[in-house]
Amino acid sequence: MPKKVLLGKVVSDKTPKTRVVEVEYTYRHPLYKKVVRKKHRFYTHDDDNISRTGDWVRIEESRPLSHLKRWSLLEVVRSSEMEKKENDSTL
Repeated sequence: MPKKVLLGKVVSDKTPKTRVVEVEYTYRHPLYKKVVRKKHRFYTHDDDNISRTGDWVRIEESRPLSHLKRWSLLEVVRSSEMEKKENDSTL
């Protein structure tokens, strides 16, 4: 069975080697037909401490690493520093 891979935003990097990644889902409500946004937070293992708050990262399902950590960091897709530079250049 293949491992799940998700894309999310790092919302906390306060603990060493652990990141909290928030993944947002959208779905249509079955009765009211309204598009609903749902967020889920995953505790992710970042062994090299390469990600920071605000980075967009790709995470992969893994074996249990601690009480809450069940995901590991694959790559940093978009750095928050890159977003700051782009915002400064557009002003």
